[in-house]
Amino acid sequence: MKILSRLIAAILFVFFFFFALRNTQEVTMHFFLGYERTDPLVLVLLAFFVIGAILGVLAMVPLVMRHRREASRYRKALSQVQKQQEEIAQVQAQPPQPDSVITAQHIL
Repeated sequence: MKILSRLIAAILFVFFFFFALRNTQEVTMHFFLGYERTDPLVLVLLAFFVIGAILGVLAMVPLVMRHRREASRYRKALSQVQKQQEEIAQVQAQPPQPDSVITAQHIL
């Protein structure tokens, strides 16, 4: 699996490298208040890709944190249940107490 992921990464790198070589045209970005900036198309695309990736990660942070809290609660509940099961197993492993023995008089 590791080899496959590295192979895919290498293919994507080569693809984007040649894409960058083919798109070296200059583009002018017009911002507010008359500010303009001219950069190669590849840099503009890369900048927007990075900004999008960062915004995507930031959007996922609350969801990841909520899942971590839930997992922590479930781990605590699981440890409590396991502790209860151990206590039950210990009680069941003990021999019965003398006062709980059924005699022939109790059966009739």
